[in-house]
Amino acid sequence: MTTSEKLEFTNNPKLRSENRHQDSPTHPEPYVVSNELKKAVNLAIYLRRPLLLEGDAGCGKTRLASAVAYELGFPLYRWDVRSTTKAQDGLYEYDAILRLHDVQTQKVEEQLPADEIESDEDEDDERLKRNPANARHYRKFGALGKAFKLKDCPAVVLIDEIDKADLDFPNDLLTVLDEPWEFKIKETGETIRATYPRKDAEDDVIDCRPIVIITSNKEKGNLPAPFLRRCLYHYLEFPNDAKLLTKIVKKHYQIREETPPPSALVENAIECFLKVWEKDGLFKKPGTSEFLDWLKALHTFEPKPYDADLLKTDNLLPYRELLFKLQQDWKKYAKAS
Repeated sequence: MTTSEKLEFTNNPKLRSENRHQDSPTHPEPYVVSNELKKAVNLAIYLRRPLLLEGDAGCGKTRLASAVAYELGFPLYRWDVRSTTKAQDGLYEYDAILRLHDVQTQKVEEQLPADEIESDEDEDDERLKRNPANARHYRKFGALGKAFKLKDCPAVVLIDEIDKADLDFPNDLLTVLDEPWEFKIKETGETIRATYPRKDAEDDVIDCRPIVIITSNKEKGNLPAPFLRRCLYHYLEFPNDAKLLTKIVKKHYQIREETPPPSALVENAIECFLKVWEKDGLFKKPGTSEFLDWLKALHTFEPKPYDADLLKTDNLLPYRELLFKLQQDWKKYAKAS
């Protein structure tokens, strides 16, 4: 990001991490941020409300979380939602079967002579780190759980494709992403809080409430009304504009420190891509990442870059494998090769 495009949270300069967290992205994201999107992110941070993003596939919903985490130096924890996902999965998992296994293994080993015990060194090392008497050794934190456990800074949590889960899932999240910002682990008796009092100040608290970014493709229709009321909403438009795509290409190659394609190739590739994208009848339109891969192939796949003038030829679309992911779309341009 350039300085003018930074997602600065100016209302609270202390929010920015002085030292980059070890779980923060290590490389900047080639992400072009509009003023409207920047404002939406800053509002979500200021109000500590989840930011719900919707938009066409490939418009950059998922990559925004990485851009925000890198910009602020905060850790990024990603939670990919599936049809079977439950709200607790993002908090923690407790492996009672593994604990029972360790108990039984411990009993057997106590009864056998040391020279009769067969073991795998790697497995033994892991098991020695666990004590069946301590239930905490058998709980594993999910993306939200890791964020709540932080004691030095907030985390950015990406909940990707929330609409894939059961309809109860979004509302179940509300019990955690709201006051008092805590959850309990019944197996260990722990209460994990995202805010807690400072030891040296009675009226002050350390605020590590996560910055939550949620994406949705509306695969199962609209999300529940109570959940929507709790979120900030932003519709992310696909960058179907030649100037914006040119800016994205420039930033992409600048950040990756790679030699960009010739300007004529970029211009003609963008013009060709937008004609394809805007064409009616496509079952799945290509996204920004597909375009960047396609441009890279045009530039470097062959010993010489693809002839930019040929991209203006009718019915000619090289490397269509990179743009289309469904048979119906792919066949429409079969004659192009």
